[in-house]
Amino acid sequence: MDKKDVLKEIFENDPFGILTVKQSSSSSQSEEERLLTSFQEIIAFYEANHREPSPSENIQEHQLYTRLKGIRSNPDKCASLAKFDSHGLLQQKPLEINSFDDIFSSDCLGLLNDDSQDIFTFKHVPKDSERASTDFVAKRKPCKNFGEYENLFKNCQRELKENKRKLIPFTEKILQPKEFYVQNGVLLYLESVQFEKEVQDFKSGSRVRKDGRTRIIFENGTESNMLYRSLYKVLLANGQAVSETDSQMNQEFNQNFNHINEEDKEEGFIYVLKSKSEKPNIRDISNLYKIGFTRIPIEERIKNAMNEPTYLMADVRIVKVYKCYNLNPQKLENLLHRFFGKVCLNVDVFDLDGQRHTPREWFIAPLDILDQAIHLIITGEIYKYHFDEKKEELSLREV
Repeated sequence: MDKKDVLKEIFENDPFGILTVKQSSSSSQSEEERLLTSFQEIIAFYEANHREPSPSENIQEHQLYTRLKGIRSNPDKCASLAKFDSHGLLQQKPLEINSFDDIFSSDCLGLLNDDSQDIFTFKHVPKDSERASTDFVAKRKPCKNFGEYENLFKNCQRELKENKRKLIPFTEKILQPKEFYVQNGVLLYLESVQFEKEVQDFKSGSRVRKDGRTRIIFENGTESNMLYRSLYKVLLANGQAVSETDSQMNQEFNQNFNHINEEDKEEGFIYVLKSKSEKPNIRDISNLYKIGFTRIPIEERIKNAMNEPTYLMADVRIVKVYKCYNLNPQKLENLLHRFFGKVCLNVDVFDLDGQRHTPREWFIAPLDILDQAIHLIITGEIYKYHFDEKKEELSLREV
């Protein structure tokens, strides 16, 4: 028997159909059918909802959206289904952006849905005020002896209404015990500070940094023992100081400046300086002086003046120096600043790093007027006068 006869007998004797070859189901025709079936599901969704499927939380709709997107991106599939596209679904419609809602609704990948990626939230930028603000609130508790302070708050509010006191910009130098401040609309009284000091080194020299636990009484009947530096930060971020009344200041200066002897304590120096700047907007101003305060010798304080914005980034000349005894010299400085506030220099100065500063301790007034004002403060009669900037003289207030 030849080979052909042998093979014929084998194929004819196959009772189980083992040698029968079945046609593959993955023919090109079946692929087209499956493609058409999947597209018809998209058409059915469109006819039922009158819109295309969108990226939705509904899994089935999201699958139809992904399927339609894949078909549109494949030219061969689009060509194969073109004759069945009665609704024009295969044509990508241009997206119109007319509002923020359009932007968010077109976020097919959901990039804008996660608040953790909020572009307005800085995750890796340190914020000193956050810790200070937390300390400011967390350490409050009911003040058991609030009755001892209640009249202080009432008197302060009354004096504010009568313009005997004023809300003034807050600076670190006016953060002192026994004074009132306002933070987020709440009046507070800094009753005491347990100061601790440490020396820190800066480019301009060594500085003494004060810190310590405070006792703060709030107008709402609570108190806090937050750190002094934390209180400074929250007030600097969103706070104001409450000025003393003129009569309080004058009384204190009158009591403390008189009868000085060898047992009295020297607190520091009030100084008057003249700028050596060659910039025309500084050099050409007559009677421009800086009034400041320091606890160290003035020569030491100004040795780096040309690099400090408070000195207008220029060397200075010492004009006058006044020793202060038995009082807070910063209060004297503040009173002088209030008295000459209308003639305060308004100029922007840029430091070595390009940061802008607006020094507030330079005033345009004759030197003899400055002397007269300090003398009137010492005698307690400063409240009777005001500075007439037009006449450049001290005048009696109208009663």
